[in-house]
Amino acid sequence: MFFHFFKKKQIGFDEVVVFDTETTGLNPKKDDILSIGAVKIKNNKIITSQTFELFVKYEKEINHESIKIHKIRPVDLVDAIDIDKAIELFLDFIGDLPLVGYYLEFDVAMINKYVKPKLGYKLKNKQIEVSEIYYDREIKFIPQGNIDLRFDTILKKCEVPNMGAHNAVNDAIMTAMIYLKLIK
Repeated sequence: MFFHFFKKKQIGFDEVVVFDTETTGLNPKKDDILSIGAVKIKNNKIITSQTFELFVKYEKEINHESIKIHKIRPVDLVDAIDIDKAIELFLDFIGDLPLVGYYLEFDVAMINKYVKPKLGYKLKNKQIEVSEIYYDREIKFIPQGNIDLRFDTILKKCEVPNMGAHNAVNDAIMTAMIYLKLIK
């Protein structure tokens, strides 16, 4: 279990994992993961046959405000798996590949909330933030630095279709499309 962390392997950027989480709130210290979605990119192609999506058991009541955002209801979590198994499966999926995301720092903090106590360390994967790539690209054209980094704005500017936000796997796929547009 977790054997992949101990393998020494040279990783190129011809393969990355784009991921997103849906949570009970925006505070990694007190909130919990409800859903994890991810997709792999290999050789600049999104491998939709290698998507990762799971829902996590949550025993407490889900805040109505968070349900309005991610649309995950208690009934959606009836067949969900426990967080330890979810983290194990997610770690197996990502291996030591670089991670890509939109405001990735939050999603990584949510994963690390469970990884650190279980393994004794945090994710060591390289992290690539798409809003940072977008900012670096746009600042050339708007030197005063007033750049809109909202997800919907980046989607439109990159001409990526909106598949419906706040679904972890859809958000990961849209972020993957943004990433590919930005690195070309």
